[in-house]
Amino acid sequence: MGSDTSAKLEHICQRLKQEYSEAGAVAAQFLEEWMSGKIAYANPEIIEQHLDEKYLPLVFDCFRQIVPFGTGGRRGPVGFGPNRMNPATLAMTVQGHCNFLRATYPDRTDLAVVVANDVREFSDFGDIYKFLQGTNPLIGMSSRSLGQLACEIYAGNGITAYFRAADKHHGLMPTPELGFMLRKLRTVGGVQMSASHNPPDDNGLKIYNEYGSQPIAPDDEILVDHMMKVKSVRTMSFEKAVTAGLVKWVPEELHTEYLNLYAEIFGAAHTPDAAIPIVYTALNGCGQVTVGDLLRHLGFKVLTPPNDEPNGAFAAVPLKTPNPEVAQATAPAKAFADQLGSGIVLSSDPDVDRVGLEVKLADGTWYHFDGNQIAAVLCYFLMLDPKGPQRRGLVIETFVTTKLMAEIARKTGSPVVDDLLVGMKYIANVLNELETNGRFRDIEGNPQDLVIAAEESHGVAVSDLIREKDAAPACMYLAILYQILRKEGRTLLDYYLGILQELGAFETINRSIVMAGMDGVHKRDAIMASLRQSPPTLIAGHKVNAVVDFWDEQRFGPFKGFTDKFSRDSIQIFTDHFIVAVRPSGTEPKLKFYCHILPNANAPPIKDIASLQALKRAANEQAKLIYNELLARIDIQLGPVGLDLPDIVDLNRKLHFEQKTTSALRDNISTRQWASLDQMLQWLKQETAAMTPGADPLPALRDAIARQCSQWANENNEQPSLLVELAAWAKG
Repeated sequence: MGSDTSAKLEHICQRLKQEYSEAGAVAAQFLEEWMSGKIAYANPEIIEQHLDEKYLPLVFDCFRQIVPFGTGGRRGPVGFGPNRMNPATLAMTVQGHCNFLRATYPDRTDLAVVVANDVREFSDFGDIYKFLQGTNPLIGMSSRSLGQLACEIYAGNGITAYFRAADKHHGLMPTPELGFMLRKLRTVGGVQMSASHNPPDDNGLKIYNEYGSQPIAPDDEILVDHMMKVKSVRTMSFEKAVTAGLVKWVPEELHTEYLNLYAEIFGAAHTPDAAIPIVYTALNGCGQVTVGDLLRHLGFKVLTPPNDEPNGAFAAVPLKTPNPEVAQATAPAKAFADQLGSGIVLSSDPDVDRVGLEVKLADGTWYHFDGNQIAAVLCYFLMLDPKGPQRRGLVIETFVTTKLMAEIARKTGSPVVDDLLVGMKYIANVLNELETNGRFRDIEGNPQDLVIAAEESHGVAVSDLIREKDAAPACMYLAILYQILRKEGRTLLDYYLGILQELGAFETINRSIVMAGMDGVHKRDAIMASLRQSPPTLIAGHKVNAVVDFWDEQRFGPFKGFTDKFSRDSIQIFTDHFIVAVRPSGTEPKLKFYCHILPNANAPPIKDIASLQALKRAANEQAKLIYNELLARIDIQLGPVGLDLPDIVDLNRKLHFEQKTTSALRDNISTRQWASLDQMLQWLKQETAAMTPGADPLPALRDAIARQCSQWANENNEQPSLLVELAAWAKG
């Protein structure tokens, strides 16, 4: 390191300590370590270009910690430093996994893992690194290249890595198939390179154990401890590892076995009708490998929208948000289905563990099913529907998932576990306990008793052999149910309404407060601390009957370590009308809350879509009140316009939009700055570009703009023509 570089480094380290106190001292220590040349793949020559006062906030955020190992593994933005995903953080994580496996299986000489990857490829859509001179070595870094690096590290540690050949299925392996493969190959674990449904400039990895599930406490803490102690990385070139037999290609016949597993579960009771096509979009992910192959294997006619091929930039996905939870993500697929006369759109996220469902109604509009509704429909079809399999057995869900599933299970006399912590790994642990001990709590049985397990985040599992959520079987059952109902002249929404009529008016609203950066972490944690220190006695106008804190060691037992405490960072608030659960996300910079509306004897019955929409509107209004009551604990409030912005938008950007952008918009309309609606929308697009980096932000603004225009109209009867046009655009 030259004297000039040393001086710049020393200056920035001092500034970090001055600006950010203790957290800044930690960042300075990591920065010095990464600049020392002792960290493999760290790119100190690129980090040197960060050593400027104007990049101090970026440097602090990149170096203030090591990317946390959360609910779904380790994931986050791609960049330079320990708090970013890059070859260095990947290498240390995988080396830690190697050390963990060696310590766990000290006498094994035949250790093997499966390495999988999805489609992601870094492009820097947010222009975070446009200041770099020369070539950015992270541009083009993909899940596949990270998977190959992982193989080199496993091989360097004498551990065999199974990897899908590049010419097979585009070299892609979805997360659920990884779980199946590692059990079939009898490996001691596996690793998936993916950031799931995160924005395209994120990446990450998920680590799996010999059961095909992610580890829970205390095993996950032991794993993290090994990762944190890594000082050097052992590698072997990929070519040499292949020659030595330490990298092996996954046998392709196992893919057929994966499809046959679900075909056997599907059975012969229903035959897919090729005359009723199914529209399926992989949202530019790798879903055609499993969902597409399975539907075609069963005999469904599957239609795929244009430009839906694997694409690491998610080029065809609106808002570049490849998440089935977001209704806008499937807009191109719905337009495609309209052209072909199909009444269903199924979707999955990039690594294919989440499922999405859109259904066309009689009036030509589309209805977006949330994850709780999908879980309820599938559970009812499998267990209570006279035309369904009428299965009996174990139902498993987390404590934030719809209460309808437990109601269905109890009505059939089936055992149910419905109070698990958030994360499919806790659902999988129930099956692991049944496999190992023959019981979980007071339930005796075996993993084969599973009928269905689900998470509110669009995750479903139906086979004990795949202990991860999987979009493929969910799509399989939704496709056949759609065909059955279409022949009867009904829709899947009619079906869901029937469930509510029979079992009660359950509804769930999930919302997130996205708060990026260290400041966001402080705000998120301050809200949770406030709820613990001053539990609410009223929430959304309703009396609180009880508050349950999962950090209560008397009720839930002592912490098994910091990972256990992290996972248990959740609070439930009970009223007569609803239950609210609040928790930080384990993988994203956000605070999540879930509002479960309970059946009310005084509420009108759910007899049609109008009554369902009324229930949902009322639930949404309650959720907005809760949103602001949580923010009030850190002295922040959003108005109606800000609350109508999608939850993918950061809180600070919502505040800026509400306080600055709308004011400038109104002023410019009043002074006739624009000659046309197109000019105004172009300004608005530029003004809000940071809300959805790399994607057109306008679709995300429609609801908020519609509300703002309505407010302005109420304030003044005389409206400029451009304001009238803007209101029409927002509603259209």
